[in-house]
Amino acid sequence: MKYSNIVKGTFLDRPNRFIAHVELDGKRETVHVKNTGRCRELLLPGAEIWLTAPGTEGRKTKYDMVTVRKENGLLVNIDSQAPNAVVKEWLEKQQYDAVVPEYTYGDSRIDFYMERGAERTLMEVKGCTLEREGIGYFPDAPTDRGVKHLRELAKAVKDGYRAVLAFAIQMDGIKEVRPNIQTHPEFGTAMQEARDAGVEILFLSCHVEPDGLTVK
Repeated sequence: MKYSNIVKGTFLDRPNRFIAHVELDGKRETVHVKNTGRCRELLLPGAEIWLTAPGTEGRKTKYDMVTVRKENGLLVNIDSQAPNAVVKEWLEKQQYDAVVPEYTYGDSRIDFYMERGAERTLMEVKGCTLEREGIGYFPDAPTDRGVKHLRELAKAVKDGYRAVLAFAIQMDGIKEVRPNIQTHPEFGTAMQEARDAGVEILFLSCHVEPDGLTVK
């Protein structure tokens, strides 16, 4: 998954979830943050950041912030749309007979439905950008939607589906994701209940470049 029009800047501050101020070519610029999570350990004043200019007409901001270099040197993709895009690329190489994004199941839109022979699979994708001491954690902010998806996946197992929770790890060198129970205890409970019900947990290690993300 590659971005076009990538440029480098410096993070200044983040007035709200949706925008940030950055320094770009010596000028202060307001940009869109493609992640509504907290990202507190990433978006620190002075951090190196990379932006892309989608060129969409009618936008209030010219640039989207997509990549950040953490204080420890780790390059982190923070684009919340990137996990689904990169997982779709990966799934299309896994010899499925069909890969259907945004599949309606129950009261939810599940990220992917796949078929291989008689096997039917539902997969929900979560992007991991939070790292502590070499371990990934999810979520970095409470997610009632994430809890709902886990319960839908557990129900799907009873309905005869193979159900998968896939973490796309948006940084290099991280191979495991644990529930961030300090931030959202209910997600940890729901994740354990889903595993007990037969939902598979998949960790997709990725390689990050300022202008792209690849499942390794």
